[in-house]
Amino acid sequence: MPTIGWFEILIVVGIAIVILGPKDFPIVLKKIGSWIGTTKKYINNIQNEVSNIDLEEDNNQKKETEKNNKDE
Repeated sequence: MPTIGWFEILIVVGIAIVILGPKDFPIVLKKIGSWIGTTKKYINNIQNEVSNIDLEEDNNQKKETEKNNKDE
């Protein structure tokens, strides 16, 4: 997988400043940062829900195992 270095990031930032202009560039960066933050929160929420589902399933399996052991 190719990696992106500082030089490539600098080129992209330079092109973005030329295209967007120096006034609008910080506004666009703020909006992109907001989108990234929202996406990270959404993904983190999904991961937590999946973890909770796994924990519930493990707890249910343990309870069933304990119940089966008591019945014997």
